[in-house]
Order: sequence, then C-alpha cells, then structure tokens
Amino acid sequence: MVYAISIVALIAIFTVATLTPINMGILAFAGAFVIGGWVSGIPVEDIIDAFPGSTFIIVGGITLLFAIAKANGTIDLVIEASLRLVRGRRWAILWMMFLLSGLLMALGSVLAVGMLAPIAMPLAAKNKINPFLMGMVISHGALACAFSPINLYGAFINGLMDSTGVGANPLILFALPFVLNLAIAIVLFLIYGLDLIGRRTPRHAGETSDGGGFGGSSRRPSGGVAPGSGPGGNTATLTDREVIEEALSHEGLKPVSMNKYRFATLAGIGFLVVGSVAFGIDVGVSSICISAVLLLMAPKSHPKVIDNVAWPAVVLVCGMLTYMAVMTQNGTLDFLGDAASALGSPLLTALILCYAVAIISAFGSSIGTLGIALPLAAPMLAMGEVGAVGFVAALAFSATVVDVSPFSTNGVMVLANAQVEDKARFQRKMLAYCGLIVLSAPMFVWALVVVPTSV
Repeated sequence: MVYAISIVALIAIFTVATLTPINMGILAFAGAFVIGGWVSGIPVEDIIDAFPGSTFIIVGGITLLFAIAKANGTIDLVIEASLRLVRGRRWAILWMMFLLSGLLMALGSVLAVGMLAPIAMPLAAKNKINPFLMGMVISHGALACAFSPINLYGAFINGLMDSTGVGANPLILFALPFVLNLAIAIVLFLIYGLDLIGRRTPRHAGETSDGGGFGGSSRRPSGGVAPGSGPGGNTATLTDREVIEEALSHEGLKPVSMNKYRFATLAGIGFLVVGSVAFGIDVGVSSICISAVLLLMAPKSHPKVIDNVAWPAVVLVCGMLTYMAVMTQNGTLDFLGDAASALGSPLLTALILCYAVAIISAFGSSIGTLGIALPLAAPMLAMGEVGAVGFVAALAFSATVVDVSPFSTNGVMVLANAQVEDKARFQRKMLAYCGLIVLSAPMFVWALVVVPTSV
C-alpha cells in the first residue's frame, strides 16, 4: 500500500505542476513530509536530513554566477562580439545563433533560448531566413550544450548519478546530446537553409522591410538612388559595421566594451570550466566563491542580482530529490526496480523509459522528468545488464530533445517571437516536428547507444 500511495502521489505532483503554475518542488517537499512522515513512518528529522545540500549549492551557485554575468554586461558583450563575426552572411547568422545559444546554455543559462529568441526571430524575418529553421536551430543549439558540467542540467544529473552509486561520466553525458543535436540542426539546414550559402544580407533599391538588413526599413527614398545602384553599379552589401549596429539597435542592445569586471567574470567562468573538468573541483563551491569575488569587486553594482537567481529551478530540483530520497527510504524505488526486472528484458525496459521521458517532457518539465526517471532506473542499472553511462545519456537526450515542443519553455519563446503571418500554422508545424522527434529520437538513441553498451 505504501508503494502505491508513493507512486500515485508522485504522479499527482507531476500532473498538478504541469497543469498549474505551482512549482513542482514545493509540491514535492510537501509530498515528502506527508508520504514520508505520515504514510511511511519516517522520522521528520530523517526527511530533513535528506535535503540535497550539495545540489542546492551547485544549482544556486551556477545560477548566481550567470545572474552576475547578465547584470554586469558580460553576456551582452559575448552576444555583441559574436554578431560582429557574421559579416552579413545569412548562413553565418543562423549558425552564430546556434553557437550563441549553446554557449549561453553551457555557461549556465537554462533560458538561453528565451534570451536569444527576441533577437534571432526578427533577424530571420529581416534576412529572409526560414523562421522555423531559425527557431529550431537556436533550440537545438541550447539543447546541444544542456549537459555541460557547469550547467544546471549537467550538474544535477552528474550529482544524482553519484548519489545513487551508479557513477557519472560528464564527458559522455555532454558529448552525446551535443553530437546528436548538432546532427539534427545540420539536417534541418540541409532541408531549409541551403539557399543561404554564399549570400550576404542585401540592401536592394526599392526594398521593403520584409527583406534587407537586420533592422529598420530599407525602402529607397523617393527620387533617391540606392547605394550601389545606378550606372555600372551592383546591388550593395551592408558593411560589417552597418550589420552590427542595425542588429543591436533593432533589439535594443547597447554596445558594451571590455572592462575589468567583465574580464574578471569571463576569467572566473573559465576557471570554473577548467577546474571542474580538469581537476574535479566541486562546481557549486567554485561558482559560489567566484560569485563572491565578483560581488566584492563591485558591491554596489549588483544590488538586486540575488533576485535574478533561478530560485524556481533550485526549489524544483531540491524538492524532487528530497521526495526521491523518501521513496528510497520507504522501499518504493526497490519495488519499481524489481517490477522492471520482471519484464524480463532490460533493453525493452530501457526503450520504454526513453519513450516515456520523451512523451512526458514534451508537455512538462524536462529536469523534473529526469529527476523522476533516473532514480527509477537506478535499480536496473545496478544489475549491470544495461550500460549505465550510455543509458543515462540516452535518457537525458530523450528528455530534452523534445523541448522544441510549442508547449515547452523554449517552444513558447520561439512561437511568441516568430514574425509570421499565421501563428497557428507555425504552431502546428512546431507540434508536428515535435511529434516526429518524439517518435524517432528515443528509438534512434536507444539503438545507437544503449544496445551496443549493454551486456
């Protein structure tokens, strides 16, 4: 009975959090005390001790460091410097947005798509880049780097795997989603973007605002002559400077320059990456220490930076891990592991889990879904019949690649900023694409990674 109640409560937590704006972590904390204390008879002190302090430090530290980078202009500096490299080439605009989205996600911004969509989608409209292509490319760019060791997702999954005793492999966890999302973006480019190769952003005579450069109308004044037109003249190309300034002004970005605070921020992020990957320094401790140094360098410049920390994500992760600890203590996870073993085929169970997380994540929280699925899979991984590293990476990819759904945070931002005549049609196209991903991605990654690495 305890097992059934724990499972039903978990389903209820996820369902209510998906259908309402209530944070899943708050419900999970409440569920941990109700199911753990009243139903399972676990002492309240033990439930409190199950609070994942190390995960709180990791998630809070990473999001704090990124909030500081956003507040002191370091992120704007990175975006501006990146835009200066495109030189008016339409294909370069597209792939620069892919790289920027991935970079911001890798550095800790779980809302990378939300930051770039208001810039990328108008750029697509102004430069006649397929809006669906641009939206999906920035989404897959972020998803490609979703499991960076210093990102919320990467730190969460690696910490969760270590806590379950399965062990983590940060390199594989990062590399597999990166390669597969990059491959998807390349396929999309080959289908929708081949016409962008070798062509710069033109400024034609008599051009309307639907073509032309990054910002503003390019209509030729009455009686005037367009630059580069006239006798012997060819259609002119925007200069590098014009492309950059129009892009920045169109989106309200202020040009920023390097200063000691931004240099220190970039150096701190670099230290965090090198320290965690090369020397195994705790990501949470490093990010908090780096954040403290940056705040001390300019204490009056970041009065409200703490408000920009992703507290909802912190609460969600810590709440789900606390509830999972309760399910471990009352034996529910062992019960589910035995039930999975009873299916007789670990590979079939792995495939079912990959499809389950893909379907659920398309409508709900990816990190919440992973927080549920990975502990459930831990008993099966402990038996050694399925390659742990490959299966975890496959689950992670299956749960996040579907974040192109118009119901996900990424999809909502792409849809909201798409400059198209028929938003309903654009949404249907996104939904159809998400359906294709849900049907194909779990099977593909299962056959590519899980099967070869299993006994």
